[in-house]
Amino acid sequence: MKNYNQKFIYFICIVSALGGLLFGYDWVVIGGAKIFYEQFFFITDDPNMQGIAMSIALAGCLLGALTTGTLADGYGRKPLLIIAAFIFLISAYGTGAYDDFIVFLIARFIGGIAIGIASGLSPMYIAEISPAEIRGKLVSLNQLAIVVGILAAQIVNWALAGDNQQWNVEMGWRWMFWAEAFPALIFLVLAIIIPESPRWLAMNGKVEKARGIFNRIGGEAYAEQELKSIADMPVQKEEGGLSVLFSKPYRLVLMIGIIVAVFQQWCGTNVIFNYAQEIFQGAGYDVDNTFINIVVTGIANLIFTFVAIYTVDRLGRRALMLIGAGGLAAIYLTLGACYYFQVSGIFMVVLVVLAIACYAMSLGPVTWVLLSEIFPGKVRGIAVATSTFALWMGSFTLTYSFPFLNQGLGTYGTFWIYTAICALGFVYFYRVLPETKGKSLEELENKLVKK
Repeated sequence: MKNYNQKFIYFICIVSALGGLLFGYDWVVIGGAKIFYEQFFFITDDPNMQGIAMSIALAGCLLGALTTGTLADGYGRKPLLIIAAFIFLISAYGTGAYDDFIVFLIARFIGGIAIGIASGLSPMYIAEISPAEIRGKLVSLNQLAIVVGILAAQIVNWALAGDNQQWNVEMGWRWMFWAEAFPALIFLVLAIIIPESPRWLAMNGKVEKARGIFNRIGGEAYAEQELKSIADMPVQKEEGGLSVLFSKPYRLVLMIGIIVAVFQQWCGTNVIFNYAQEIFQGAGYDVDNTFINIVVTGIANLIFTFVAIYTVDRLGRRALMLIGAGGLAAIYLTLGACYYFQVSGIFMVVLVVLAIACYAMSLGPVTWVLLSEIFPGKVRGIAVATSTFALWMGSFTLTYSFPFLNQGLGTYGTFWIYTAICALGFVYFYRVLPETKGKSLEELENKLVKK
């Protein structure tokens, strides 16, 4: 890494990535706690209340993503990271601390707000801190943190769910949520310590503060180079905001960001995570073997995220997005054919693992890299927030629609729909998506914004 201050860079990037870890943990932990808190709150026979308990965090995600951008552009990235950490901490404690179901729902909702903030803000902060040639690797740390958070939630759920059913119903589910408070507290303390984004500081007239941070990252020459790149950008008289973001110069880059974000969800891989039990049982596996296979997919997700970290700055973002879209199209085509011809057994597991691996080394992490890179500095916060909002809407529509598609078209038909979506994504990325590796954020702005 040339003459960069590696310890300082990795420290601040890992601290920011803790937002991703808490995002992953909070999103998954409820799945293991579900069977116990439903008994505690007497909602085992109330599908409506069950659905609200499982989905209310998503409403918080949408609100968090929608409001973060304006605040991050106006007040800086660091204050929002601190706020997200504090909300994670309050939500983790509050979800398990009270016996009132309404309070439980409120705590889950505000936890969703924290997820909405962290999901877009953490990779954006890392991108603005990182030197161009290693930016992809460092932003991908956020996806790795998400995966680790998911795995941590699964381990905590497994470890706490013992044979004492009464304890599980009275206390076990509470500790599943309370366990999140420990990394949330660490995130809160460290978020106070890390610096503000030097790019945000420079664009808001705090050049000397920005210079000091850039100097710590890469020395005086690097600081001068980065500040010159920022200073050479055309002065924009208007303030950033939705009206500016949706204006003509930014429409192309905004469209790219929204399509990339929605495609990450509608490529279909998250269906495998959310409905793994149904998918594997449809392939002929009993319940015990299904859970073993789910663990295998989780391990594949973790391993191949490391592949993305290694390749994203070597192969490039565009190449990995093409590999992801094309690879998933081929896998889903085969998977659909197997369901159509009623193939079962290990071959189906292999196909599912291949799909997870393909996603984990491409679309999963690279989406966050692209969203953190492509938008101009003046509107980066609101643009990332808008794209993240679109991503969460894509997540909701994907998850909501799968049971209906599966019932109406069969599992094979559903996977063939995802095949078509991935094929269309491949064509779009081939024709429109620019390569961003090795370019400064200012270079990308000059290329993507229509003057």
